[in-house]
Amino acid sequence: MSGQPMPCDAAELGTLFLFEKLDGEQLARLCREGRVEKFEPGYVYREGEPATCFFVLLEGTLVMSRRVGADDVEINRTSQRGVYAGAMQAYLAMPDEARYKGSLRVTEPSRFFLLPAETFAAVLRDWFPMAVHLLEGMFFGSQNTQRTINQRERLLALGSLSAGLTHELNNPAAAAVRATSTLRDRVAHMRHKLGVIAAGPYHREALKTLIDIQESTAERVAKAPALSPLEASDREDALTDWLDDHGIEGGWQIAPTFVQAGLDTDWLERVAAVVDQEMLQGAVGWLNYTVETELLMNEIEDSTTRVSNLVNAAKQYSQLDRAPYQICDVHELLDSTLLMLSGKIGSSIKVVKEYDRTLPRIPTYPGELNQVWTNIVDNAVSAMNGADGADDAGTLTVRTALEREQLLVEFRDTGPGVPEEIRGRIFDPFFTTKPVGEGTGLGLDISWRIVVNKHHGHLEVHSVPGDTRFRVFLPLTAQDPEPSAADPGTPQEAS
Repeated sequence: MSGQPMPCDAAELGTLFLFEKLDGEQLARLCREGRVEKFEPGYVYREGEPATCFFVLLEGTLVMSRRVGADDVEINRTSQRGVYAGAMQAYLAMPDEARYKGSLRVTEPSRFFLLPAETFAAVLRDWFPMAVHLLEGMFFGSQNTQRTINQRERLLALGSLSAGLTHELNNPAAAAVRATSTLRDRVAHMRHKLGVIAAGPYHREALKTLIDIQESTAERVAKAPALSPLEASDREDALTDWLDDHGIEGGWQIAPTFVQAGLDTDWLERVAAVVDQEMLQGAVGWLNYTVETELLMNEIEDSTTRVSNLVNAAKQYSQLDRAPYQICDVHELLDSTLLMLSGKIGSSIKVVKEYDRTLPRIPTYPGELNQVWTNIVDNAVSAMNGADGADDAGTLTVRTALEREQLLVEFRDTGPGVPEEIRGRIFDPFFTTKPVGEGTGLGLDISWRIVVNKHHGHLEVHSVPGDTRFRVFLPLTAQDPEPSAADPGTPQEAS
């Protein structure tokens, strides 16, 4: 809004820390090309409007704010004379039209010195040409550096994803290869045993009955109950005794396989009742190969299913085949991230999930939230030294809940904690406590921008030794599917 024009006093400008080193001619030029205006309580300018003026407070109280979702979040409130805001970067050769990055309002009648953006840029270039070049270099250099480091962060995240996925895929893939090799051997033995039985002096009806028993045995393998170690041991002893009593060689080797398949002495009695004694040894051996074959096929199925689930988790984590903005279940995102990072987490860190499954699905950018989870979990693992080979490095607890009418995702680790003197800086760009080469200092900065600016949520940290908690708050309803603050790395226009 426009203010009430007032006289400009060069002497008054000279009392401000911003202009105290200027000479009389320079102060006179400021008054000649600028102006003083008085503003009543209310907005002086709003975020997103063209940045036309550089404002310096002469008298009163100003409040700086940024738009986050449907709310104006206060950034700064001060009555200090000489503080400035507005078109602070007018001296930059920006290709696009500069706009105010925040809103400015006053809470009482306040006077400002206003300098048009073009004049502000010309004054700086005339009076401080070297400083302008340095500022331009610092600004654009910082932008280029941040783009490079962001790329490095993405490569590090890709490395964590690849390492975790490779680690997790290795076990089921190796299990499937081993089971396939063993299955080929067992099928060959079963064909040989079938040939021996078929060549023997057995009646057609006995063979038919034996095949029926084979079919029912395969069905029982699929429905085998889970036994405790004590129950399995007792059943193995009973089966071994039965096989020995009936003259079956190698009963102690066969019994564990039959127990794993859910077979018992009653089943063996049924087999003995339908075949002759001289046929029993071959029949039991043939059925043993049948059981082993079914168990191996189950193992292959389980292994390949795990591989498929891992691939699906990788797709869920990367969100490559999904819309960037969607309604989703945060628990699915958390599970896929923890699975992808399981290799880095290792066996020395215990992962505890305390999920509130009653929480609703919420509007998110899931691929970017997975990046937030990755950065926080990675820091927690590093803090607990999970890669040092300790048997019990600590515990990572991931909790979800409804709090402050928002969805809360909390990551709690038992590491040494974040010292109080640096706690307020951990979300700053390029700040890191990791050794050189291990961290860029952008992980938490990126996480902050994704949570606060893109999802209109909140990210906070509470820490004491042995209990560090990163708490991510996300709104339950959509704010702006394409928020204008998608690039929240722009500094605030307040000083």
